[in-house]
Amino acid sequence: MIYQLSQAQAALLARLRPLARDASGLLRSLHADRPEASPLAQVAASLQLLEGVGTTHRKPIFGFGSLQQNGGRVEVREDVVDTAPFGRLLRFTKDVANPGPRVLVVAPQSGHFATRLRGTVEALLPEHDVHVTDWTDAREIPVSAGLFGLDDMVAQIIAWLEAMGSGAHLLAVSQPAVAVLAATALMAEDSNPARPRSLTLIGGPVDARITPTREQSLTRVLPLAWFAYNAVGRVPAQYRGAGRRVRPGAQQMADSVLVDLNRHMAAQVDQLGNLVGGNEAAAEAHRRRYAELLAVMDVPAELYLDTIHRVFQTHELARGRMAWHGRKVRPEAIRDTALLVIEGDRDGSCPPGQGRAALRLCTGLDAAMKRYHLQPGAGHETLFEGTVWEAQIYPLVRDLIRDKA
Repeated sequence: MIYQLSQAQAALLARLRPLARDASGLLRSLHADRPEASPLAQVAASLQLLEGVGTTHRKPIFGFGSLQQNGGRVEVREDVVDTAPFGRLLRFTKDVANPGPRVLVVAPQSGHFATRLRGTVEALLPEHDVHVTDWTDAREIPVSAGLFGLDDMVAQIIAWLEAMGSGAHLLAVSQPAVAVLAATALMAEDSNPARPRSLTLIGGPVDARITPTREQSLTRVLPLAWFAYNAVGRVPAQYRGAGRRVRPGAQQMADSVLVDLNRHMAAQVDQLGNLVGGNEAAAEAHRRRYAELLAVMDVPAELYLDTIHRVFQTHELARGRMAWHGRKVRPEAIRDTALLVIEGDRDGSCPPGQGRAALRLCTGLDAAMKRYHLQPGAGHETLFEGTVWEAQIYPLVRDLIRDKA
């Protein structure tokens, strides 16, 4: 039922958007010679806001095209290195003799496409050979492809590191922190030649017991069966994944907006001011940002429920009780992968301390192999996109990779 309700809402908004666009255009034409602050201008601007309401499953493009490097323009193309049922390993290939150290950026599977990390990838590209986990919208994956839980995510990260070969570096943003730390530990214990030389965790819930958010606290109170019944639906018949159990991306997006509702409301108020005031550059930047946020993908139910249960309820990795296909995961086995943990002191999704727990778990690493950075004034998204990421956080990642290259 949850998926059907989500679809009905999406269908209604899809019908409203063209009406809002036409009405807004008509009103703008009527007040073309009037002051921008006229009542008609404000109504038109309000209708323009409505044009951007509602989620879509249309996958955005990275669209880098070319970049500035070594005093010239370098073309960037997207090559698929490996394909699996639940995603692709995507490489941003540069036609240069030395593309730089290989880096695998592990995108979250939490309701958005990997393009949500466009800013992360863009900063890394000039000096690195960047690969990204391009996860597939679960509603497009046939039931015959099987299930995909937390153990499967760990296995997929290991497989893609092996596809990249030895000497690569690993960077994870938010949700996959537990999976990448587990993958690194398993590869270290096996002396796998493809184990990463460095691991960067940005805003990840390694130990969600530490200063839990209100939502995380609620997750600990409610039984897993509640989430399975109320937060999971089956993909309707018109999609390739018909019958697959998923966490609908639209619902995941709605939850994330509610967590940070004040900020999103302030952004809409600012956009209204942009439209009324004729600040088209700021208005277009807002549209691009929210077009990315509103492009959603469904998450396999197994991964969603595993994350609820194993990360936020039983805290398996943090308590030393995580097993991968029955095999104990030992972060202490990590001995030659440098570790950098980055947190924001105003991160409302993953408060400070939750990611830093990784440093405590990796007892096999010398102090010189561990680094920690708490970014003052930074919220969750600030850590991986925008000016703070580019000017203050990315240089820390670059230096870590250089030291271990």
